[in-house]
Amino acid sequence: MRESCPEIAARVLFLPLVLLTGCLFHMRHLPVPKPPTVVQTVKPDELVSQLDQRWAAFQSLDAKVEIQASVLKSAEGVETDYTTFPAIILVRKPEMLRVYGQVPVLGTRMFDMTSNGKTFTLWIPSKNKVIEGPTELQKKSQSQLENLRPKFFYNAMVIPGLEPDDFYSVAADSETVEDAAKKHLYMVPEYVLTVMRRKPDSRQMALVRVVTFHRDDLLPYQQDLYDNEGNLESQVFYGPYADFGGVKYPSKITIKLPLVDDQVVLTVSSVKQNMNLTDQEFQIKVPEGIQVQQLQ
Repeated sequence: MRESCPEIAARVLFLPLVLLTGCLFHMRHLPVPKPPTVVQTVKPDELVSQLDQRWAAFQSLDAKVEIQASVLKSAEGVETDYTTFPAIILVRKPEMLRVYGQVPVLGTRMFDMTSNGKTFTLWIPSKNKVIEGPTELQKKSQSQLENLRPKFFYNAMVIPGLEPDDFYSVAADSETVEDAAKKHLYMVPEYVLTVMRRKPDSRQMALVRVVTFHRDDLLPYQQDLYDNEGNLESQVFYGPYADFGGVKYPSKITIKLPLVDDQVVLTVSSVKQNMNLTDQEFQIKVPEGIQVQQLQ
């Protein structure tokens, strides 16, 4: 049954009257995010210049960490956490890396891995085994721990400046973070730096990485890295930062690898920067006659 024009008019006039009486709404107080005490403002080129300067000043890194590795099976809703163990991580520009894992409590060698940026060598004494292969994962292994290549560690430990042929954009953003212990919401103003690179012989731009800076200290707190196909290869979360003998460095680094469903958390206890690390410190002396497994 259709309403007449007078009935429709009455309904339209009645609605504002009801709203004015307050019969159809209920007011409640929502938590208001607290803004930071300091918010810095810089131009995009200044932000990139600061990143480039930090990278130019960096030469090497010697860090003591605790490593917690997890293997995820997202489709099954299962996560396997491995025992936390201490390790020493050495980094030297341009791409040298060494990770020396130790048996908990005993302090003996659990594994020793080195990389020159192109290939790596992994020695596991308990299995009397050596694994060699490219630093970049070319084929996913059934053993998810074999997917943890040195490239992921290197990219997590340092945040390089931009290459001369890189293109970039900077956007201002804001994130709301909950402090469950204090039951507060905090507003975190950010700068988001997007780095792109032109594909060879193409007009297409390839996404290389996205770096997020907090605007209270202008330090990077997240780095997303992408492969050549534009897939999110790894996510690295930094912080909180701590002072290690005059060196500001993240006290915790979380590495998430979505393509292989792995996660590694590094809890940093000591950092020495720009030490004189020699070539010998990135070499492993493997006993002769040990089985060598080649990975792709």
